[in-house]
Amino acid sequence: MNFSTHDRKMMARALVMAAKGRFTAAPNPAVGCVISIDENIIGEGYTRPAGENHAEIEALNMVQDPVGSCVYVTLEPCSHEGRTGPCAQALIDAGVARVVIACEDPNPQVCGQGIQLLKDAGIEVDCGLLEDQARDLNQGFIKRHEQGLPWVLVKMAASMDGRTAMASGQSQWVTTPASRHDVQKLRAKSCAIITGIGTQLMDDPSLTVRITSEQLGIDDVLQQPLRVVVDSQLQMSATARMLLQPGKTLIATLDGKSQREKSGALIAAGAEVVFFPAHGKHVDLHALLRDLADRQCNSVMVEAGAGLAGGFIAEGLLDELVCYWAPKLFGSEARPMFNLPINTIDAHLALSIQDVRQIGEDLRITMYPDKDY
Repeated sequence: MNFSTHDRKMMARALVMAAKGRFTAAPNPAVGCVISIDENIIGEGYTRPAGENHAEIEALNMVQDPVGSCVYVTLEPCSHEGRTGPCAQALIDAGVARVVIACEDPNPQVCGQGIQLLKDAGIEVDCGLLEDQARDLNQGFIKRHEQGLPWVLVKMAASMDGRTAMASGQSQWVTTPASRHDVQKLRAKSCAIITGIGTQLMDDPSLTVRITSEQLGIDDVLQQPLRVVVDSQLQMSATARMLLQPGKTLIATLDGKSQREKSGALIAAGAEVVFFPAHGKHVDLHALLRDLADRQCNSVMVEAGAGLAGGFIAEGLLDELVCYWAPKLFGSEARPMFNLPINTIDAHLALSIQDVRQIGEDLRITMYPDKDY
C-alpha cells in the first residue's frame, strides 16, 4: 500500500494522541484516533481510563457529520462488547468511508475481526501505516496477548563503577532528585512495581507514584500501580509503610507451613498474599509474571536489589533495562548492580542501547537485550 503524505501526517497525529493515554489507559492499549475530511482534521481522541470511551468514540463525539470521512487509528478498532461497545460498529454506524489502521490488535477477541467487520460493511481499510511506532507504544499490551507475560522493565541506579549500594546496604541516595523524579514517570506507566524483601526490609519503601497528572500534562487521574514484594520466607512486617499507602499490595511467597501461619497478620493489614511454586529456593518468577498477566498487567517495573533484579535477567525475563548513572565512585566493596552467574566473557548478555540522555547531573541509558546476538 502506498500511503500519501496526508495519510502519514494524520497517523503521526494519531500516535501523538495515543501517547496521551500511556499513563492511564491500562489494561487497555493506548490508542489514538484522528478523523479527517478534505484533508482537514474534524475530530480526534485517545483511549480514556478503563470503562470510559475508546479513542474512536472520543473522536466521533467531536464530529457533527462523519459521513464519507477517513479515520486514522493506531490499533485495530475493537469488535467485541466489553465495558464499552464495539468501536468498529460505531464507525460503520457513523458512515465513514475509509479506515487506516497502524497495527492489528493481538487480543484474540479482536485480532482481525474488527478489520473484517469494517470490510464487510463496505468500508475501505488499509493497514500497516507507522506500524512499528504503534507497536512500540503498546509493547506491554501486545506482549501480554502474544506471550501471556507482561513487559518487564528493570530499573537500576548506580555509580559510575556500577555499584548500587554500600556494603552495609545503604543506598539513599545514589542519584539526584532529577533522576528520582524521572523514575516517577516510569512508575506511572507501569501496572505493577516489583521489589524484593531485602529492599523492603532495608528501605521500607512506599513504592507509590508521587507525580501528578498536571506534572505529566495529562487530563485523566493516575492510578497507583500494584505493589509486589517477592518474599519467599514471608519476612515482611504487617507494619510496613507500603501497606498504609493508597492502592494494593501483593506479597509473593512460597507455599509452606511457616508462610501460611504468618500470612494472617499481613492479610489483616490489607495485603494480598499469594503462594507460588518454588524455583530452587525462591519464588518462581515465571509463575509470578503469568499471574500478573492474568491480572491484566501490561507492564511491570522491577525496582530491586542485585539478587532479584539479577534473577529476572538470568531467567531471560528482561525486556528493557533503564539505568541511571551517577557521576560518583563507590569503590570495590560496594554492592554490584546484579548477581548474575556469568563466568566467561563469551557468556555475557549483549544489550542494545535505545536511548541516552542526561537527567540533571546523571545519565539515563535505556537498553534492550540484543535478541540477535
